[in-house]
Formats: sequence, structure tokens, C-alpha cells
Amino acid sequence: MVVTIARQFGSGGRKIGKKVADQLGISFYDKKLITLAAKESGIDPEVLKTVDEKAANSLLYALSLGAAAAFDTTFHIEPQLPMNDRLFLIQHNIIKKISADPCVIVGRCSDYILRERSDCVKIFIYADIEDRIKYAKEVYRIPEDKVTAVISRTDKSRSDYYNYYSDKTWGDPENYDLCINSGKLGIENSAKLIISYLKLRGVTELV
Repeated sequence: MVVTIARQFGSGGRKIGKKVADQLGISFYDKKLITLAAKESGIDPEVLKTVDEKAANSLLYALSLGAAAAFDTTFHIEPQLPMNDRLFLIQHNIIKKISADPCVIVGRCSDYILRERSDCVKIFIYADIEDRIKYAKEVYRIPEDKVTAVISRTDKSRSDYYNYYSDKTWGDPENYDLCINSGKLGIENSAKLIISYLKLRGVTELV
């Protein structure tokens, strides 16, 4: 079983995903994917952070041919690819590997990458803008005069990334098994709802 979490900025998606993983006793992957990508590729993690979940200007290969085609057996990648594409390919292969065991994965097109798996449960976390502004100010300490712009910019970046590396639209309910307004339920109850849904689906028995 794998749970993928796509999320609007300020919706608390990361915290919700972490609580689900902790309560189920399974692995949790978010920023850790950068560390794993740096280890696999030998690329400076600080460089990778600058392009994480950001689309490149052009993709130099057809994803239909398979992301692994750009790698050799030692996990090297084609050097002419933009860094954004290189990171996507690295994370693509890492997500395939780590999903061999039960886990929760946040973002990085993980729902799309694992779309052919029947035991991949795809979640989208959103919230009303007022709740997201409040969360961003309290949790990320973003100033009042900048918070709306940060939310808009981050969501656009995530949307562009997902739309670019998949053939689907970020936030479209048809792409997900469950969409949750975390502003109405809160972090704790949103995590509980996901676990209840997993039980109803019968997938937690695999954990």
C-alpha cells in the first residue's frame, strides 16, 4: 500500500501525511526525497532544492518511453537534460523503489508515477483561502503583506510541475481517490479520515 498526498500550500498536507504514516507505522517521504536523490546522483542537495517540484522549460524525452530510459544501471542520467528534468527522473526511479514497501509520499507527481498500482491511494488536500492564509502565517511565519502572494506562487509552481510531467491536471478531483478540505476538519481529523478510508478500501491489511 502506498498513500500519495498532493496538497495546496497552507493546507497542512505534509503534516497530515506525516500523521497518517506515524499512525500506520509506515515510512514517510517528503523532503527526504531530495536527500535520497542527492545520494543516488551525486548532485549537491542544495542545487536539487532549487528545482524541487518546479517544471523545466522543455522535456527532452518522451515519458511514454519510460523514465528509466534516461538512466544507466549505475543511476547516471543524460547530462544535457535540464536540472529540473534530471531531478524528476531521479525521483521517479526512487519513488518506484521505495513504494515496494508501505509508505506515504508527498507531492513529486507520485500519484501519477504510481498510477498503475491498484494499492496506491491518491489523496488531495485543499482548504479555503482564509484557512490557508492563517496556517501559512502561523506555521511558516509568512508576513501578512506577503502571504497571499506566496500561496499563489507556490500553488502555481506545483500545478505547473504536475501538469508538465503528467498528462493530467493538478487538483482535478478525477485524479484522486479522496479530496479533503483540511480547513473544515483540521490536521488530526483529516488524518483520521484518510485512515478510515484506507480501512474501508481494505488496503491497510497490507501494512
